[in-house]
Amino acid sequence: MAQNNSRKKKKIKGLPTYNRKTLQNHVLNLFRDRPKEYFNNKQVAAKLNLTDLRTKQMLSEVLSELCGLGKLEEERTGRYKFVPTNSVVKGTVQLIANGSAFVISDETEEDIYISRKFMGGALNNDTVEVCIWARRKNRNPEGEITSIIKRNKMKFAGIVSITKDNICFLIVTEKNMPYDIFIHPKNLNGAKHGQKAVAEITHWADNQKNPTGKILDVLGEEGENDAEMHAILTEYNLPYKFPEHLNDLADKIPTEITEEEIAKRKDFRYITTFTIDPHDAKDFDDALSYRKLENGNTEVGVHIADVTHYVKEGDKIDMEAYERGTSVYLVDRTVPMLPEKLSNNVCSLRPAEEKLCYSAVFELDAEAKIVNQWFGRTIINSNRRFNYEEAQDVIETGAGDLSDEILNLNKLAQKLKTQRFKNGSISFERIEVKFNVDEKGKPLSVYFKEAKDSNHLIEEFMLLANKQVAEYIGKTLHLPFIYRIHDEPDIEKLHAFSDFIKQFGYNFKFTDETEIANSLNKLLIDVKGKNEQNMIEQLAVRSMAKAEYSADNVGHYGLAFSFYTHFTSPIRRYPDMMVHRLLTHYLKKGKPAMTNVLNEKCKQSSEMERRAALAERASIKYKQAEFMFERLGQVFDAVITGVTERGLYAEITENKIEGMIAMRDLDDDFYVFDEKNYQITGERSKKKFQLGDSIKIQVVKVNMQNRTLDFVPAAEF
Repeated sequence: MAQNNSRKKKKIKGLPTYNRKTLQNHVLNLFRDRPKEYFNNKQVAAKLNLTDLRTKQMLSEVLSELCGLGKLEEERTGRYKFVPTNSVVKGTVQLIANGSAFVISDETEEDIYISRKFMGGALNNDTVEVCIWARRKNRNPEGEITSIIKRNKMKFAGIVSITKDNICFLIVTEKNMPYDIFIHPKNLNGAKHGQKAVAEITHWADNQKNPTGKILDVLGEEGENDAEMHAILTEYNLPYKFPEHLNDLADKIPTEITEEEIAKRKDFRYITTFTIDPHDAKDFDDALSYRKLENGNTEVGVHIADVTHYVKEGDKIDMEAYERGTSVYLVDRTVPMLPEKLSNNVCSLRPAEEKLCYSAVFELDAEAKIVNQWFGRTIINSNRRFNYEEAQDVIETGAGDLSDEILNLNKLAQKLKTQRFKNGSISFERIEVKFNVDEKGKPLSVYFKEAKDSNHLIEEFMLLANKQVAEYIGKTLHLPFIYRIHDEPDIEKLHAFSDFIKQFGYNFKFTDETEIANSLNKLLIDVKGKNEQNMIEQLAVRSMAKAEYSADNVGHYGLAFSFYTHFTSPIRRYPDMMVHRLLTHYLKKGKPAMTNVLNEKCKQSSEMERRAALAERASIKYKQAEFMFERLGQVFDAVITGVTERGLYAEITENKIEGMIAMRDLDDDFYVFDEKNYQITGERSKKKFQLGDSIKIQVVKVNMQNRTLDFVPAAEF
């Protein structure tokens, strides 16, 4: 053995260890990994462990060749430096677990990998400029962030840490933030060790490992409901309170409805009108009026709060609403887009109060076909406020307040719905998880909210108004407008979805758009009440494109509408305010709006809608974790909803709360992951755990900070 080793060493010493091509690659990789450093010939040889004369001579030739190719540059002193490609692109940072990142750019086909040491202080979702280096074979292009164009956020939530030596940090508890923030003691703003707080980054020098910041707001003690909800809003860069000066401005807005203003509007005060909303709603932004016409047709008025009468474009309240984009609905609270005086008082269509509205009024025949329509400003006085349960009771019993109006409107709504599905609309009706909470926000119980006829009644007339306003501007007037668009699904995703559900016995076929909708609707009916319902519904939604706002109309695939907008909720959505203003402008024969300006505003609204949805989901996850914390050690029936190399995801049947069974906790056997069949199988026992299987689980750990739960298979399973 010793003799063989001796021969091997002798061989390495006497012959070159690289050919020219491999040496060139190794040299380039060396310089690429240290793009800001200079090396001379001897330093390169030392770093590559080159010892024989022939390879060293080859190195000199390779360095010259790389300079000639423009991949290295040489100083007079014989030192060499890497020359990045001239490709500089703009993109968005997506951090990964180790602090490195990929930059996603519209200017490149592939994402650009950025090592942690070349991040340049950039954080998740920052807009940055990247210098792309020459790429390595079979790898993503790599590069260095050279400048930060726009910070996604500078404020972070976390827990204050103060050592005995008075060294202070905010230990950031948010995902996708790998750095804690150093706080000088004078910038603690009264925060105490262990409290939850919000800090803002104020400085980050190149030689600093951690950014420096200051405490802006002390949220409270860790685990307190308000502190945790405000931390979630901060995580998604959303506000959790309204600036006082804007509340003061709202208080000064004139609210008196003058005779002069009434004269400009159609008067619906004496026509039967009502609202139907959730039982805990405070902002009623839509109402329906009902009137039987002499010709036998029905006049239905869709009356929407006239927010833009009170909030003028470009004023401070409007600018704040634009920045917020939407109201945010967490488990236990609403964070309004507008000051509460407007959202819950002046603009809210409360019963027995005169209110200014923007309305879409339709004359419908017995088959719910539109005979005439009108758009414009109105004044109403709602006769009655219903919650959905009260209206549903009228529909089911045929008796109660305004029963004739509600029953007739329900018949028309059912016909509108039938026609919509006949045209290819898709029925995505997900069950909503809701919580009953006490006065401190602690979850007491979980319940599910499912849409019934009273919900569909309101939904169909809102859809009708949104559709007809969009058609009027886009199809009749051919003017630039803001649309709610939903693109066609990705065919590859649909094929993958179709292949996946075959293992559950479902056949999902499609050759054209109409067949996709019909097949999907049939599937969603077939899975109702089954173990796999929630999982398949989620995957079906993921196979679809995401709805967003745009001035470039591609139609709304999910609703099967060629023209669609959002007109009906201006109290809680900024795009609806923009639509009201555009409609007013065009009704007055105004000039066409600029599409590029509209698209910029649409981009902002879509982004804020996305953030609000993520915050809502995070608040639900937190409450689920909080609810299950009281149930540690308990056993539940569950369904396997995911199978990965790391383990199994399972959803508790009675409350739809999901957790994970880590592979390490399946300790009765060695389990092999079968990605194709979505299962794991024990090598010795051949026991299988497959997607959709029933399983009994025990709750063993709850991580409140990460909003996750750990399960293990129950002992009796």
